[in-house]
Amino acid sequence: MEPPKRKTLVYVVTEDWYFWLHRLALGKAALDAGFDVIVVARVQEHGARLTEAGFRVVALPWRRRGGTLLAELASLWLLWRLFRRERPSVVHSIALKSIIYGGLIARVAGVRNRIATIAGLGYVFTSSRLKARLLRPAVLLALRIAMGGRRSVVLLENHGDGRVLAAGGAIDPGQVALVSNCGVDTDRFPAYPEPPEPVTIGMATRLVRDKGAAVAVEAMRLLREQNIPARFRLIGGIDEGNPDAHTRQEVMSWVGEGLVQWDGYIDDVAGFWRDCHICLYPSRYGEGVPRTLLEAASCGRPIVTADRAGCRDAVEDGVTGFLAPPDDPQRIADCLRRLIEDDDLRRRFGTAARTKALAEFADPVVLGKVMAVYRGVSA
Repeated sequence: MEPPKRKTLVYVVTEDWYFWLHRLALGKAALDAGFDVIVVARVQEHGARLTEAGFRVVALPWRRRGGTLLAELASLWLLWRLFRRERPSVVHSIALKSIIYGGLIARVAGVRNRIATIAGLGYVFTSSRLKARLLRPAVLLALRIAMGGRRSVVLLENHGDGRVLAAGGAIDPGQVALVSNCGVDTDRFPAYPEPPEPVTIGMATRLVRDKGAAVAVEAMRLLREQNIPARFRLIGGIDEGNPDAHTRQEVMSWVGEGLVQWDGYIDDVAGFWRDCHICLYPSRYGEGVPRTLLEAASCGRPIVTADRAGCRDAVEDGVTGFLAPPDDPQRIADCLRRLIEDDDLRRRFGTAARTKALAEFADPVVLGKVMAVYRGVSA
């Protein structure tokens, strides 16, 4: 007797590096559960790694922020052919563009079991610019169509996103299976003792304006004016091609002022948090649950972040860190000063942050919930 055919799970994401960095543990859990897993994305440097890890990889010619009309149409055609050929048990699309493209084509192709992860609402829903306001109704309508159907499930990373999407008619609250995120490997990001002083404030982010690097620099300028001894380390690359990105000249001007040490992109993020005392992240972006906050918390670092959806889900104000308005460098500087000057407070918040990370955001906790959804829809 032939063994039963393995069920096929297709992930639709924008970029191969995104899946490698943020969803690899989930994909491996699906492989371990017996799924034949296909990753559909724009393939650059991580395609071979994903193949070696046991995934089938399908390359799309699209770009995260849109490409030529011909490339976009080609991507839709490739998705259609893939879904008709493979007849997947589950299609899991992650982030807005992937949900609109992958969800719509999967629905038209007759895929009943569709899962959408809203990994933050991003620019279209948080920007006040005219382009974003004009795009918003169309995106809401596209999401409603892509995520419609009785067996469509929506995974949210924070409660605020669900309220926005429900108010806009994009989702039915009954579709939401859980509020979760991509999780954190708490072994790879262990609790570290504090490094030697001076107190070092760290920020790990893509260098786009809405992530708050300029606000962080202004807070550091205010601390320097008060003669508060602290260093600021910034890691993350320039998001080339993003109109909202900081320029290299801007970042180097901060370095020239002596306000920041910029290390660019680094692989050893756990080592970065080992060498920092405090995590700073004053983002006004449409976050899900920022991974950078989970990694810092797992390493036992107190956090100063924005009082916004997503960031609020990761940080308990006055317990694991402080929440502050993202565009108020003075309030942010005041929060930082409290932590810089109070060793016991830093360590108490850091211990509580690690406890929260283990209980709510550790990979086994998050992956267990998502795998339960897979089992439920593919039964």
